[in-house]
Amino acid sequence: MDKNPERVKILEKIKELERNRQFDRDVENDPPCIPLKEGEVDYTRRKLSSKIKSRFADFISFRYFKRKIRKGEIVIDGYNGIENLKSLNSGAVITANHFNPFDSIPIHIICKKYKRNRQLYKVIKEGNYHFPGIYGFFMKNCYTMPLSSNHQILKEMISSVDYILKKGKFLLVYAEQYMWWNYRKPKPLKPGAFMFAAKANVPILPMFTTLRDTDKLDPDGFPIQAYTLNIAKPIYPKKELSIKENTKYLQKENERVFKEIYEKAYNKPLSYDED
Repeated sequence: MDKNPERVKILEKIKELERNRQFDRDVENDPPCIPLKEGEVDYTRRKLSSKIKSRFADFISFRYFKRKIRKGEIVIDGYNGIENLKSLNSGAVITANHFNPFDSIPIHIICKKYKRNRQLYKVIKEGNYHFPGIYGFFMKNCYTMPLSSNHQILKEMISSVDYILKKGKFLLVYAEQYMWWNYRKPKPLKPGAFMFAAKANVPILPMFTTLRDTDKLDPDGFPIQAYTLNIAKPIYPKKELSIKENTKYLQKENERVFKEIYEKAYNKPLSYDED
């Protein structure tokens, strides 16, 4: 099966950006972003209509992706560190590496199984909120919290994040910022996720997914990746530090943990100078 030339170009772009240490660049050829309008997003799902849509979308998406797992389109090898999730008794910011549109599925499964009473919210980019089709329905309604280029809406989103974390909910943030398709290495993290945690005084729960080639090809002609979700110990803000200091501390610790998981799983040091 021939490889999709568009995917090949994206992989080449990723290699070039890695060589130049430009980790905060988008590599996907996404359509133009449609800006959010004020009042368009009910971030906290307090409205009855928002609650009904979100619960329905969450239920449908769970069944939809379970089918994909049964068909072998999504492969999950297993989970390490489940006890670190089970030990949490508060809200938390979950950080994860971002390498596939479906890479949050193992996180959903494990949170629903062991922390059903702690709803998982997800930060998404503004352009994904108006995505078409079934995935657009999920993006709009499955407890998503889109970032916005509008300063006023962004303030509302940040305030809503603080509210749900203090209410004991979970928030999934891809702190690397952009998805790099099938990329296995940890990238430098952005401070936003750690500012959320420091401000709400909740822990960071790092989750790093490691990958394995299967013998089955995806529609683009590349091996389907099997996921192992590695859940690290929670990282708690320090009482003696300010929000700004805790933001830096949590970010640095999370990067260290991701690096350790990568090196242990692949049995090699992290290097950005190799193919």
